[in-house]
Amino acid sequence: MPAPVAVPIVLTDDERDQLVAWSRRPSSAQALAARSRIVLACADSPDDTNAQVADQLGVSRNMIHKWRNRFAAHRLGGLVDEPRPGRPRTIADTDVERVITTTLETTPKDATHWSTRSMAAHVGLSQTTVSRIWRAFGLQPHRQDTWKLSKDPQFIDKVRDVVGLYLNPPERAVVLCVDEKSQIQALDRTAPILPMMPGTPERATHDYVRAGTSSLYAALNLATGKVIGSLHARTRAIEFKKFLVTLDQQIPASLDVHVVLDNASTHKTPAIKRWLAAHPRFVLHFTPTSSSWLNLVERWFAELTTKKLQRGTHRSVRELNTDIRAWIETWNDNPKPYVWTKTADQILESIARYCTRINDSRH
Repeated sequence: MPAPVAVPIVLTDDERDQLVAWSRRPSSAQALAARSRIVLACADSPDDTNAQVADQLGVSRNMIHKWRNRFAAHRLGGLVDEPRPGRPRTIADTDVERVITTTLETTPKDATHWSTRSMAAHVGLSQTTVSRIWRAFGLQPHRQDTWKLSKDPQFIDKVRDVVGLYLNPPERAVVLCVDEKSQIQALDRTAPILPMMPGTPERATHDYVRAGTSSLYAALNLATGKVIGSLHARTRAIEFKKFLVTLDQQIPASLDVHVVLDNASTHKTPAIKRWLAAHPRFVLHFTPTSSSWLNLVERWFAELTTKKLQRGTHRSVRELNTDIRAWIETWNDNPKPYVWTKTADQILESIARYCTRINDSRH
């Protein structure tokens, strides 16, 4: 049986322009782009059969036959997918807009924020519909983030100083990020911790017994990631001075020591200033007020908290101190230095954008 004769395709200028535009789509609607290329190939090679066009484009002959005939019958509209069968859309754009506007601009009378149930009752839609709308537009009324801006008049200068030290540390010098983690509690659960089992997580009693507190001074070496720690019962200037003496003893005398630390009053007492004057190789770099995020040792404190303290149990302060010292030794066996990536300009630009957004939201 002879093959059917291919339907001739003749394009107008407008049709060709539209097909070329559709065929050049880089990522979206690739099915429409492929159909457009098929029609263009058929129009550019009117003497070729469907099989020849299929070989040229690397598709099946049935595909060429289908879209050639579809275009011949319906022109450009024939290449677009027809509406699929199924339940028609029941939520109008006005309903979606009403949910979004109500969520962003109002609050319920009996609460500080909307829930899916209260919003559904308010707008007359189902809870599932409200939930889908919120997910589609990234709305989460139940969440609240906190923020705090530093009021330090030397904020910009201090950010440039500390970040510049991170990104370009001086030669023949050690950069230490120093801070204290005070009031670490030695806690013991009122009953033994039940171990994890298949299908059951580890379980601990909610209540606990306090056995005292300890305070940790830590100095994180920027280059190596190693930590020098010292445990004390209190965090006064005298303990900080002892920690500086410890650093002075453990760091080679041929190296300068640049210390990044916060503005705590214990770091600026006359005794500390006299000690620094007698040890000129120590140079202090203060982070801005309310900007502990700029001190890399805070990230190390987070590691200590989540990996050791949060789920640990200790019957005494001595047991707590022993555990912390052992953890520091383990860390120093395989230290992981933190790498600072953002420049001071990038940080200041980000803060400026945030301040602008906050200011605009007030108006």
